[in-house]
Amino acid sequence: MTSVLISGASIAGPALAFWLHRAGFEVTVLEKAPDPRAGGYPIDIRGSALEVVRRMGVLPDLQAAHVDTRTITFLHRDGSPVAALATGATSGGGAPGDLEVRRGDLTAILYGRVRHDVEFRFGDRITSLRQRPDGVDVTLTDGQERSFDLVIGADGLHSATRAAVFGPEEQFHHYLGTCFAGFTLPNAWGLAHEAVLWNVPGRSAALYATGDSESVHGFLSFHQPEPPFAAFRDPRAQRELVAGRFAFGDWQIPALVQAMREADDLFFDVVSQIRMPRWSSGRVALVGDAAAAPSFLTGQGTSLALVGAYLLAASLAANPDHEKAFDAYEQDTRAFVTANQALATAGGSAMHPRTEEALARRNQMLAGLSELPGNGSVEAHSAIRLPDVR
Repeated sequence: MTSVLISGASIAGPALAFWLHRAGFEVTVLEKAPDPRAGGYPIDIRGSALEVVRRMGVLPDLQAAHVDTRTITFLHRDGSPVAALATGATSGGGAPGDLEVRRGDLTAILYGRVRHDVEFRFGDRITSLRQRPDGVDVTLTDGQERSFDLVIGADGLHSATRAAVFGPEEQFHHYLGTCFAGFTLPNAWGLAHEAVLWNVPGRSAALYATGDSESVHGFLSFHQPEPPFAAFRDPRAQRELVAGRFAFGDWQIPALVQAMREADDLFFDVVSQIRMPRWSSGRVALVGDAAAAPSFLTGQGTSLALVGAYLLAASLAANPDHEKAFDAYEQDTRAFVTANQALATAGGSAMHPRTEEALARRNQMLAGLSELPGNGSVEAHSAIRLPDVR
């Protein structure tokens, strides 16, 4: 039985574990967090990814978890409304049937589907990795040494697996000019099933109520010429950077900055893509954001993770030779990834205008609408054929 170590238990990791177990592999999943990750901002499941979760048997659970955002209100700098737009049948430009769920809900559902079938090790990670012709030796956080036939990095945009095997992140990191901070705060505004978006040139703030709960998701995003790599692992530096970019008293900005400073669930990152010429080296391969993060501007990060995990498992199940399997995985997946990464430039300017002129054009366009327009991306969302995993 082929043994596989998966690093990362957010979305791509447990999805890949499910399909590999089903195909007869022996699977171990590492996750540096002490428990399955809860909370997190809402994410979308669209196009071909809907078929993947249907085949997993979790589509009804995800439909029940759908947050059903009904309205997005765009605001002027003083807080007065530009337009309040119904989301219609879609969530921001998808298609009827697309899903929007809390990230933590998706993680919990995927983990619950496979937790009894594979080994999960929380609070653990790879500290060293050495490839041999017939396997991969890894050392774990507690000093334990183990060997696997294959290792898969499903550990996100800032993948440690990718860095260990392919080299520093900077060579693959394509920064799109924006940083963001997400956090949870009390719902002092009585928001329900809606989002409120405030803009000035180069800065955006949002309140996002995924239901009618007592808390909402807050977001602060801003244009930054260069990626602040030094802040990635320094929460204090992250808070100071964000607060410095929002040092003014318009709308609810002071309250959001204070909530950001006090939040125990702050998530800070950059809007970037990972672009690599190859997603495997020897017996190690990458999947999800570790291989090809598309950025949240596309709304496709989760869907690419689910589809990529499925296609990687299908290739490994169909090809006993791991090199042929990894080649097939790339051949089957690359065009789909490229098409969806290209959506970043199609959808980013409306949410994050960087100049007064662009903001004025955006507001003028929105003022004449009653429903959020689609972004013409449905074809890219489904532009792949899914084989059977046997």
